[in-house]
This record gives sequence, C-alpha cells and structure tokens, in this order.
Amino acid sequence: MTVLNVTINGKTMEVAEGTTILQAANAAGIEIPTLCHHPALKDIGACRMCLVQIENMAALQPACSYPVIDGIKVETHTPRTLEMRKFVLEMLFSERNHYCMFCEMSGDCELQKQAYAHGLAHWTYPTPNPKLQVDASRTYFIMDHNRCILCRRCIRACGDVVGNHTLGMMSRGAKTMVTADMDEPFGDSTCVSCGTCLQVCPTGALVDRRSAYGGRNKDVDTVNSACTFCSIGCRVNVITRNGRPLRVEGDWDGHNQGVLCLAGRFQPLETGRRRVTTPMVKRDGALEPATWDEALAAVAKGVQAAVPGKIHAWVTAATLDQPMDAVVETFRGKFGGDVKTLEAAPPPGETPNGGAMKDIDTADLVLVVDADPLTEHRVLGYRIKRAADNGARILVCADGDNSMADFAHEAFPLSKLDWALASVTTAERPVVVYRAAMDPRLRAKLAVIKAVCIPLHAAANAARAISLGLNNEADGDAEALYILLEEQALTPEQREQAHKAPFVVMHACYVDDVDGLADVVLPAPLWYEREGTFHNIEGKSERVRPAAPPPEDIWSETSVLQQLSLRV
Repeated sequence: MTVLNVTINGKTMEVAEGTTILQAANAAGIEIPTLCHHPALKDIGACRMCLVQIENMAALQPACSYPVIDGIKVETHTPRTLEMRKFVLEMLFSERNHYCMFCEMSGDCELQKQAYAHGLAHWTYPTPNPKLQVDASRTYFIMDHNRCILCRRCIRACGDVVGNHTLGMMSRGAKTMVTADMDEPFGDSTCVSCGTCLQVCPTGALVDRRSAYGGRNKDVDTVNSACTFCSIGCRVNVITRNGRPLRVEGDWDGHNQGVLCLAGRFQPLETGRRRVTTPMVKRDGALEPATWDEALAAVAKGVQAAVPGKIHAWVTAATLDQPMDAVVETFRGKFGGDVKTLEAAPPPGETPNGGAMKDIDTADLVLVVDADPLTEHRVLGYRIKRAADNGARILVCADGDNSMADFAHEAFPLSKLDWALASVTTAERPVVVYRAAMDPRLRAKLAVIKAVCIPLHAAANAARAISLGLNNEADGDAEALYILLEEQALTPEQREQAHKAPFVVMHACYVDDVDGLADVVLPAPLWYEREGTFHNIEGKSERVRPAAPPPEDIWSETSVLQQLSLRV
C-alpha cells in the first residue's frame, strides 16, 4: 500500500493512496461541510459545499472527490472558501421553497444546519418559489420537489446501491427535476419501495408518511437490531418514541450495507391487524379472555389428557433461537412428541454454504438456481443486480416465472442445470445462490463445483431449525397440538390439518390467525419487542434487541414455555 503525506490546516498526516481530501480531513477530526456527500454513496462533487483551497492551485476544489497526492497542502476554512460556501447556500435557498418552519425535517435538515453554521439570516437573492408538484403516489413515502436541492443522493442510492435505476434527472438549469422512469408518477414507476433514497435524503424532499412530524432525532430512541422477515437477516435501526415504533432504517455497517426492502422497512409497521393482547381460553365454544394461570392450566390439562407421544408442536422457523430451543426441549424432550416447522425445510442431504453477501460484490458470475431473490429475498436480489452493473454475468436456472430472469444475461430451465454449471466452471469468482429446499439431487451437483454457495431458506432462522433436526413433514396423529405462530399465518392446508387435533394451543400475535381453530390462545410479543439471537444467511449469529417493551400482559415465548413445562 502506497502511503501519501497530506497537510490539512497545518496538520500533517499519512493516508493511503486513493484517499480523498474529505476522508483525510474526517480522519483527522477536521469537519468540512457537505450536502451531496454520503458515506454510502460514490462522490460526485455536485453541491460545491466542500470546496477547499489547495496550495498553488488557483481554483477551489471539492474535497469529497479530490484524491490526495503526496505532499499536498490544504486549507479548509479560508475567507474565500467560507464566502463560496455561503454563496452556494444562498443560491440553494433562492431556488425553491426552503421555508424551514413548516418543513417536516426542520431541526434535522442538513441544509438548515449549514445555513445556521454559515450565518444565513435572510434571502440574499430573489426567491420566485415556483410551486412544484408533491408526488404522493407511493404508499409509504412522498416526494416534495419544493424541498429538493438536486444533490442526487437519491439517484445514486437507487442506481449505485440498489441497482434499480428508477430515479434520474429531467430537464436542465432551473427546471431540473428528480424524476422516476423519465417522468412517471413514482407510484406507477419501477420503484421497488426499498426506501434507500428516503434514508439518504438530506432535506425534507423525501418524507416518510408514518414518522413525519413524529419527533426530531433528539426526541427519539434508536435501537440496533436485525430483521427477521427473511433469512438474510438485515441489520436495522428501529426508531421509536415513547415506546411507539416510528420507522425502520438500514444499518450501513451491516452485511446488507444499509439496504432494506419493502418487507423489512415499511410493511411490519403497517399490518392493520388486530393484536392478541391477553391469553384466551375456549368456553362454551367461544374464546374468552383469561388470566395466565387459567390459560396455562388449560394447556396443561389438554396436554395431560393426550396420549404420550402424540403431543406435538409446530414452530415457525422465523422465531429466535431461544423460543425454538424451548419448544424442542419442552415438546420433544419432556413430552416425547414431534416438533415440526411451519416453513419448508431442506430435504436430507448436503446443503452447500459458506458464502457471504460481500462475495457477490466481487463475483464475475452469479448463478441463481431454483430461487427468485427479487421476490423472496429482495435485498440479495438488489445486490445481484448491482453486481451486474459492475460487470458480473448473471445466470438464472429456474422453472416458471422468475423476476430475476428479466435481469439475467442467460436463463435456463431447471432441467438444464448442467449447462448453467458449465458456465460456472469457466468463471474466476463464481457465486451460486439457490433455494435450500430444492431437490437434493440438484443440490448435490452444487456441492462438487468450485464456487461460493449461498442457500436461501424459507424463514429467517431455518438454519437453526435444521441444526435441531426439524422438518415440516406432515403429522396427522396429534391429540394435543401447540403452534408457535408469532406473526406468521397458517396455510389453508396447515389449518385443515390442525383442525384434526382434538386440542390446539396457538401462541400468536394476531387474532385473525387463531379464530375458529384454537382451544387456548397465548399472546406473543411482536418483532420489535423480542430479544434473542438467530442465524442469518451467512450462518452468523445476529442479535435481536427489543426496541419497545411488550404490553404488560404479554410474556416472552421462552418464559411461557418454561412455565408450561413446570405445570405438566
């Protein structure tokens, strides 16, 4: 690694070749103001807020995109640079409506912060305030062009980070606008509602509907946790105020690199479903609220009435390690029954693994086998699309409709897997992404090729379920059936099968899942109230932290199972 010397504001330091002046300054604790810069995005030097003076250079240069050269001397806060930054801000405030008092972002806006820092107390130039459209055609967030400063963060996030390329620029000069698919309403465009653009916007141009005016950064609490709505296990930050979840943001330091999908960022907060808030016991054919003592006594009575060996449990493989272990310990270990998963589990046989999300970034070929990442593991699908942008060849080998096939260089039916694998052998850094539950004979073919393999499971913690020997093979002889459902829903086939059991206990979050089936209902905490661990797509243990306490009458699943075990 080549080491270069740089002097900033009289302070000399060593940096690696390729470091920008902004990065060197940040490392030295020297703050240079920015607007279009974001650590997760490629710098383009568009806003000119980071202009600095370089010795022996006549023009000021943008620190964010100017690489350090050996011996360079930089001044960041000369009268000339300060005057130029103030001029940039005055021009931005004159272009559109930045009347901060009525903006949702007031108090957290990066433009407003810089205005205060540079002493802007009035509009220096005329402010025509053209009335620009507010695009509210998307379900979860809106675009207010009046607040946009054309920094292009959203465009780079959509293209460079997510690989979706929905956003772009339209027209020129003062009429320049951020647009979707060359001027389609955002809600009718190819936008996938991942919300990455929303998270990087420095002003109030992109506004989250749910959390708008819900509190400034100083008013809210942020808890780092993990998403459990698919097996990727994205790292997230859950934002709450007074115990109420406001929004979910991606963790830039996670293996998902800040990217989330619709199912991880927005949908978990907008279920609209009625929650189970207290234990319930069926009396005279109808479920009625009960105390925990009454509910656990009813469960114990139902279990004790069943023939030993016919006391079974179904558990969602989306649950955390701790409740899954407790179910197995209780129902298999103590009651001698079977424990199954609700989601499809891989058939016996080798499941090639060991790959990581970052391997896709450096791959020269990505083969997707019997899986549709853009539907079921969207963040991984976005990563593959980004790899294609960077030159990787994408192959899809699957039957039926497949969203990924639209972006593939070549597609094969599953019967031609050998043809697709022949291409893998010619690549230098191939990655194979496949459905873990596919035919074991096909999985065996993946096990012998020289490639990094990433299995996609049907639920977040399926890897743990496999390690415990759980599968989802049908069992129809249960006399007492316990179902740990949480936020999941039974399929019609599973409901029909569950109806055959004389006694059914459902441990769930929502009322509509238990009506007409359960004899006893036990309330479960929601995803943002749980604490524990699970194993992500890379096989690593992820910590889930509670962002808000559950209601007083809702216990952790593990505590409930421990209490039940003591009573039987």
